[in-house]
Amino acid sequence: MDIKAIQAALAEKGVDGWLLCDFHNRDHLAYRVLGLDFAKGTSRRWFYYIPAKGEPVRLVSAVEPARLDALPGEKRTYRAWGELHAAIKKLLGPPKKIAMQYSPMNNIPYVSIVDGGTIDLIRSLGYEIVSSADLVQQFEAIIDRKGYESHLRAGDKIQHIKNEAFSEVGKALAKKRRLTEYELAQFILKRFEEEGLTCANESPIVGIGDHPADPHFEPKKEGSYEFKKGDCFLIDLWAKFKEPGSIYYDITWCGFVGDEPPEKYLEIFHTVRDARIAAVNFVRKRFAAKQPCFGWEVDDACRKVVVDAGYGDFFVHRTGHSIGEEVHGNGVNIDNLETKDERRLVPGICFSVEPGIYLQGEMAARSEIDCFITLDGEVVVHGEEQMELVRVHA
Repeated sequence: MDIKAIQAALAEKGVDGWLLCDFHNRDHLAYRVLGLDFAKGTSRRWFYYIPAKGEPVRLVSAVEPARLDALPGEKRTYRAWGELHAAIKKLLGPPKKIAMQYSPMNNIPYVSIVDGGTIDLIRSLGYEIVSSADLVQQFEAIIDRKGYESHLRAGDKIQHIKNEAFSEVGKALAKKRRLTEYELAQFILKRFEEEGLTCANESPIVGIGDHPADPHFEPKKEGSYEFKKGDCFLIDLWAKFKEPGSIYYDITWCGFVGDEPPEKYLEIFHTVRDARIAAVNFVRKRFAAKQPCFGWEVDDACRKVVVDAGYGDFFVHRTGHSIGEEVHGNGVNIDNLETKDERRLVPGICFSVEPGIYLQGEMAARSEIDCFITLDGEVVVHGEEQMELVRVHA
């Protein structure tokens, strides 16, 4: 944790201080920003205030007085709830603008963590609360060189495993061996384990026909479709290395068993491919021109391609999500559908671009790549980008 850097960011944003707090390990972001051990239990409320000027202050329960001893600043303690309320007011001083893990109207759920009662309490003491979303992105979601290198290495492994998965379909059909969605997902998980990768006990998405029309379809052993000639299918796989600090890599590819895919399938795949390209080009143009670029704008640029093709009602999710130590990270999302993410894309962040078209009862197509913005503003997509359907032959 770099107190001076945080204070400089607060001053730049015109915010008087950042109040971080927790109870029963609810706010993982606070632990990450402060460098605290999230695995260590917290049974009493604690508060850590970083003012734009001056020294930070720790406020802890007399029952757990050492909880914030790893952090700099004066330590104060409380016992009764009345003492706590008075101590918070003294901690914050005169009425001012305070950043907390809060998002107006819950627009950015990833940072909307502080409970409503605590928000009520701080407001009742006379303070204006603003969202810490930009601060969280700056001090938690920015990926360092080591993290980015882990993303690249994971990408190389995952691209290779993706190719193996498509080959497995062809091998099974050639040998007239039964292969289901569930079995191919298990094959991918086995390969992850062999390569030292983890997807946090989640299943890759392997969906045939109408199954991937559910964007988060999870193949189960029971009811799993078997691969056969003429099938349209989708594979979505994500993982990171098991080493601490590793960053996820997340891609989705579409395939067809046979030579001639249905015209509608080709149409929807080409539409999401073109939308994906439009989104990346939009970001690259903005950064090349040194102009601000916001998550909601990129979603609009991507979604316009799908809407113009007549499939806007079938693109049911945001264009992309932040990527970090969790596959859905805490930085800016590419979103003007589920929320309006007004955070700015900045160097050091990683995010997915994954437009999809979902035709219930029929088929679906999604094309997903990962973007990383380097410190000099270059928008990098690591690994092969799908331009045409993978045709699998028996």
